[in-house]
Amino acid sequence: MSERLKFERYVWLHHQIKLAKYPNSQSLVHEFEVSQRTALRDIEFMRETLLAPLEFDRSRNGYRYADNTYEIPGYWINEGNVLALALAVRLASTIPDAAIKEELCRLIGQMTNASRKNGASCLDGISDKVSVKNIEYAKVNEQHFRLVVQALFADQALRITYHSPHSGAVTERTVQPLHLMHYMGSWHLLAWCASKSAIRDFALARLQAVDISKNRIQVPADLPPIKEYTRRHFGIMQGKATTTATLRFSPHIAPRIIEQIWHPDQQTSLEPDGSLLLSFLTADYRELIRNILSYGAEVRVVAPPELQTLVREEIEKMHRNYRRPDIP
Repeated sequence: MSERLKFERYVWLHHQIKLAKYPNSQSLVHEFEVSQRTALRDIEFMRETLLAPLEFDRSRNGYRYADNTYEIPGYWINEGNVLALALAVRLASTIPDAAIKEELCRLIGQMTNASRKNGASCLDGISDKVSVKNIEYAKVNEQHFRLVVQALFADQALRITYHSPHSGAVTERTVQPLHLMHYMGSWHLLAWCASKSAIRDFALARLQAVDISKNRIQVPADLPPIKEYTRRHFGIMQGKATTTATLRFSPHIAPRIIEQIWHPDQQTSLEPDGSLLLSFLTADYRELIRNILSYGAEVRVVAPPELQTLVREEIEKMHRNYRRPDIP
């Protein structure tokens, strides 16, 4: 109860200053029937902890704000909260929109009341302690990203021009954003495509043009939950059919693989010889093939047969690339 009463005094004093009533410690004493010492302690708390820019006007015998845009913070932050927010700032490095990141830092600064405390922010130097490094990620246009986020949260449709690297085609579509995913360093938009009447995955880096559409797209009510939609499949889903893939990793690489999560519902089994069997559902072999090849001879496809064939064909193509020029 005492903490609540304290906050009421801070809010009252703040409101009086905003109304240009020039309150002072005696104002608090009379309004809340507290001691002079308590009133002075409240004023000091507002100045030192809440960073209120209090100035005493002797001609008015009361307080005013040096910066009248100041607002009393609505949050009470402890040390654990500050650490969590600091980490959030660093993880936000994956956001391709600099303006959004600046807004996040500004908001956190206001919430922690630390942007000017002791001349520095509690977030200063966080880059020396925590960092995020992305490799092989796709660059996203900042304006495109902002429009996608705006449409997603405002439940608006988008008109997009999209380039598919697989077919080389450039198409114009109207889509209803459903989910934004940051996957393996790249941003993807899952959206209901009006022309295909289906959910489609759009890599944000491949968007050539984006604009808010005034048209409303009717999305079927019986769509599966998006989180379930993304969870059930390895990688970014490209089709409805799913297959169980089983890979055998050598005893040499098995300890590293058993630490990894390839799929939320994966199954693992250690064999007597130390090798590891890894099984999971997949809907798209293209990404999976790249992962398999990255482990070279340390992995072998057990099932399905079509995946074995695709990997074998890719290895044969690689072999042809490295043939000696003097051998046909």
